[in-house]
Amino acid sequence: MVKINRFEDLVAWQEARKLTNMVYWSCSGKDLSLENQIKRSAVSVMANIAEGFGRFGLRDSRQFYVTARGSVAETQSHLYVMLDSKYIDEIKFTRLYEQSRSVYKILNGLISQTVKLINRNSNN
Repeated sequence: MVKINRFEDLVAWQEARKLTNMVYWSCSGKDLSLENQIKRSAVSVMANIAEGFGRFGLRDSRQFYVTARGSVAETQSHLYVMLDSKYIDEIKFTRLYEQSRSVYKILNGLISQTVKLINRNSNN
């Protein structure tokens, strides 16, 4: 088993970082307001994972991971606007959306593991 010492060790954070980079590289400067929103939501995923990792209590950590998952959904919604507005093509959309789904699924696992630890600690 891999030891997690820093938030950078979390696969969820690593994959969220990939998503953020993909979002940044996909922005074209056509709609700065929309691009700022999608960039902020993607960065929020990374930031909330890092902040959750840095919390002392597992319940706090879980809440930040849940917030990160919400930011993934927000990013996905912005992707649809970018697609519908023809700011990105179907291929870019699919790549970005699949990366966001990957982050979402990994976060679900991280949240589940955190809940298991909370339950285990409360039973002792």
